[in-house]
Amino acid sequence: MTHSPDLGDAALLRAVASGDEDALAALYDRHAAWLTIRLSRRCARQDVVDQAVQDTFLAVWRGAGGYRDDGEVAAFIWGVAVRRLIDGIRRDTASQRRSRWRSDPDVVVSAEDQVLVGLDHGHLGQALAQLSPELRAALEATVLDGLTCAEAGVLLGIAEGTVKSRCSRARIALRAALAEPVRSATPLPRTQAWESP
Repeated sequence: MTHSPDLGDAALLRAVASGDEDALAALYDRHAAWLTIRLSRRCARQDVVDQAVQDTFLAVWRGAGGYRDDGEVAAFIWGVAVRRLIDGIRRDTASQRRSRWRSDPDVVVSAEDQVLVGLDHGHLGQALAQLSPELRAALEATVLDGLTCAEAGVLLGIAEGTVKSRCSRARIALRAALAEPVRSATPLPRTQAWESP
């Protein structure tokens, strides 16, 4: 079944959820190019990016029923794509580590790739995970992807001012979440018993 170009992303995704391969092809045609560009900003390995795009649309095919129609489809697809890219970087990094010992001692993993792999772990990953999807999407679009607030607004389907507001709220929430472990890790004041006379 061929779909009208006027059919919205949400309608296409619902059709994908019911097994419509043409709807998936229409979503791919509509989103694969910008997805490839944005993922390429995060990873210099084109083969890893290409695989992440393919894996993204496979995941969309399998998980379209999980979309709750509560946000932009582009943001939903982007969320899937970022996770697929991180998985691909992890696989690539592990493969490079294994091959490094066998043949090429000069293989170097980029700092950006290492940061992306580590983003899921530690205090920052936990703090990001606690943000609402709306705040996280705005922050990822502007900070991680380097989009302007206007560009992020177009991507997310919201006003530029809303992007700015969400980014501000996200930063406040992140500061508070990241300050928590620091406060708990502050050493206790010394007592007189430990002080020298």
